[in-house]
Amino acid sequence: MASFPPPPSGAPQSPPVLPAYRPAASGFDAPEPTPSPQPPNQSPKKRRRPRTALVIALIVAVAWVAGLTGALVGTQVADWLDEPPTSPSSEPITVAAPRAGAAARVDVAQVVDYIAPSVVTISADVGGGQSLGTGVIISPDGEILTNAHVVEGASEIRVRLSGETEPREVNLLAADRGNDLALLRMNGDGFQAATFANPDSIAIGDEVVAIGFALGLDGDPSVTLGIVSALDRTIGTDGAFLDGLIQTDAAISSGNSGGPLVNGEGQVVGINTAVARGGTFTAATNVGFAISAAEALPIIDALRAHADGQTRDEAYLGVGLADRSDGGQGAVVTNVEQGTPAAAVGIEDGDLIVAVDGAPTDGSTGLIAAIRDLEPGDTVTLTVMRDGDERMLEVTLTDRPDG
Repeated sequence: MASFPPPPSGAPQSPPVLPAYRPAASGFDAPEPTPSPQPPNQSPKKRRRPRTALVIALIVAVAWVAGLTGALVGTQVADWLDEPPTSPSSEPITVAAPRAGAAARVDVAQVVDYIAPSVVTISADVGGGQSLGTGVIISPDGEILTNAHVVEGASEIRVRLSGETEPREVNLLAADRGNDLALLRMNGDGFQAATFANPDSIAIGDEVVAIGFALGLDGDPSVTLGIVSALDRTIGTDGAFLDGLIQTDAAISSGNSGGPLVNGEGQVVGINTAVARGGTFTAATNVGFAISAAEALPIIDALRAHADGQTRDEAYLGVGLADRSDGGQGAVVTNVEQGTPAAAVGIEDGDLIVAVDGAPTDGSTGLIAAIRDLEPGDTVTLTVMRDGDERMLEVTLTDRPDG
């Protein structure tokens, strides 16, 4: 089986109290003037106080209020500028040209120096605990790709970049749990975006390096070296059905999830996502899986189209499936739900689905993964075997129902 590895505080000070105005004393003694007699029943006229003190006090008060207002507004603007964007990037994903000749041997130190600025550590607050993982910067304006299981159910997500000591807040733009990919975005620009390898240039035997924050260890990410052991693997676990996977013997551990698997030129060939573990009757050694560039690139486009913080809609066929027990290829239909696309085209219990749009299906997990890669509303051609006869059925898929 596989598993996923204040504004400033303080009371404002009152404007200064100015001393009462007094006329300057003369430099010599003089007899006091005799007050003029007042008319009967008439109060003496009050002498006007100079207005200088009032004007100064008013100026000070206005300046104080203006300064306080400016500080508050400035803090609000700063907070707004620091808020991560909630919309996707419009920057294109960088994909390398097809490779000419054999793959380059890996100079591990050189590859790590090249890719490190594009790798981030992720910490997410999930249900009173914390989920740790890795991510890859894929656009200069702060988009990050990681595994969906790293950030699923998170109330807050933070990333830390290479060479930085303080985390940055990020927003979850969209997630695709079925394909185990999620798109995040942080505030800022000018980041070093990773380059994806051309999908047609990835071959068995290529040397690769897995980079990630294994086990959440302090300091720089962990680096492991291996090869591409196999292509187009299919696995299913914890609600995710993944196909088109790269198998590698480069060690992948908890905390590596969402990090890059890169070739000798520092190009991303896949996103590390799972490891195989031994069971009662099985053993597993150095069997890890990465979501291939061929699978990840179209999912990134789909996530950008659904960038509203919600899970990407999955396509739905409406059948129950089982693997064949005779060693053959394909998936056996065990039941057909009423009112679904499968029922509409006449798929029956016992049918054997062997291909989707001409691509062979490797068991039930492969078929589920192939359907979930598609969008609701897509029309596909299923190759179905029934009583030894081959049938080609066109099916228009719908939204996967909740629950």
